[in-house]
Amino acid sequence: MSNDDQHPHGFETVAIHAGQEPDALTGAVVPPIYQVSTYKQDGVGGLRGGYEYSRSANPTRTALEENLAALEQGRRGLAFASGLAAEDCLLRTVCKPGDHVVIPGDAYGGTFRLFAKVLQRWGVAWTAADMTSPEAVRAALRPETVAVWVETPSNPLLGIADIAALVQVAHGAGALLVVDNTFASPYLQQPLVLGADVVVHSTTKYMGGHSDVVGGALVAADAELGEQLAFHQNSMGGVSGPFDSWLVLRGIKTLGVRMDRHCANASKVAEFLAGHAKVAQVLYPGLPSHPGHEVAAKQMRGFGGMVSFRHADGPDAAVAMCDRTRLFTLGESLGGVESLVEHPGRMTHASAEGSPLEVPADLVRLSVGIESLDDLLEDLGQALG
Repeated sequence: MSNDDQHPHGFETVAIHAGQEPDALTGAVVPPIYQVSTYKQDGVGGLRGGYEYSRSANPTRTALEENLAALEQGRRGLAFASGLAAEDCLLRTVCKPGDHVVIPGDAYGGTFRLFAKVLQRWGVAWTAADMTSPEAVRAALRPETVAVWVETPSNPLLGIADIAALVQVAHGAGALLVVDNTFASPYLQQPLVLGADVVVHSTTKYMGGHSDVVGGALVAADAELGEQLAFHQNSMGGVSGPFDSWLVLRGIKTLGVRMDRHCANASKVAEFLAGHAKVAQVLYPGLPSHPGHEVAAKQMRGFGGMVSFRHADGPDAAVAMCDRTRLFTLGESLGGVESLVEHPGRMTHASAEGSPLEVPADLVRLSVGIESLDDLLEDLGQALG
């Protein structure tokens, strides 16, 4: 099945079959792990299937890349060794010294670090803006802006950006709209369908789904941009290995059913927290009180498995609460089947301390897993006290 199939299939069908025809030699229904670095050529330049060296292409990675393109309804998918490797490839493809990018005012700490500590040294400027306000994004644009970078939902404040509105803002200035779709996954949201130019994923998270692989992805809406990204992917070399590609493909097969449970559990966790005396504020787009609720309902099929909240007793209490959970494992990352808890200010977003992107010190972020809901609620109740 290809993403150009004239008879469109449902998401779960695409997730299981796109890029994954049964093996022609054996009939194996799961793509083999081509744990190989090089390939026999039939005469000089006579490549079998276009494969010569696994940095350039590998059949297992090809299967994943075709699957990613189909899930996001894009023209070209590319798999990387990590989400940040994907981001780096994209930015070095579309930016040159003197260019400017608008980034979220609450971007993932690793993304902020890439801009502030790496790209800025090479002459790429950036401005942080409130992505929930198209007017604020428009005000941050410059003549040299080449891209608007969006996270929606954002990490860790769960802000919601109106993708279709920001497409108009970015394209009106001749800039690309890039959407980090990690929190939503393509099951809940497809930014390219709404007009975005490139989607970014940390496939470590919901796509892999089992906390056993690190990976990243880009999906481009335009074939020409996809070719440019592929050239840089090969030139820079931060590719996903065969086994990592296979693990992400395996995870994607159950993405739909996992996301249904993540969403259902997170919704109940958010409601529980909203009624708890030790919680000052719950940040979850599924709550009608969330300022981005209506936009999220318009562009997503569910509200995701991530919940953040601010502890009513302040930063020390937030840290102590993270230490008291039993089922919610204290750890970075997100999107696995197991529930995780973390303190963003001291963990995933520590690199943003003292910057315009610094997160509240009393903030706790939950990655709500697919365990039994009653067990999760009991754990949060005892940890909050």
